[in-house]
Amino acid sequence: MPVPKSEFDSLPDCDFYTPEELLEDDQMYTVYEIARLMQDLEPDAEIDQGTERVLLDWTIPWVIMNADDLVIAEPRTDDEPARYGLKE
Repeated sequence: MPVPKSEFDSLPDCDFYTPEELLEDDQMYTVYEIARLMQDLEPDAEIDQGTERVLLDWTIPWVIMNADDLVIAEPRTDDEPARYGLKE
């Protein structure tokens, strides 16, 4: 159910990091690590699975929208996720 804007103390702009602001040039990241970085957490921060699922709902579209600025590395093993990094 929608709620009036007046119910909120603050309404900052909806602003997302650019890949250059978020990722280090020489590193490759999983979507899970990117999700944490987008929330100003360390890439290896412990978070519960429910929170991680919500963060992935934001992260996967971010990766898709920024695909032109990213490279992808296929998993090195069957039990490892793909990794993303900045395009040079």
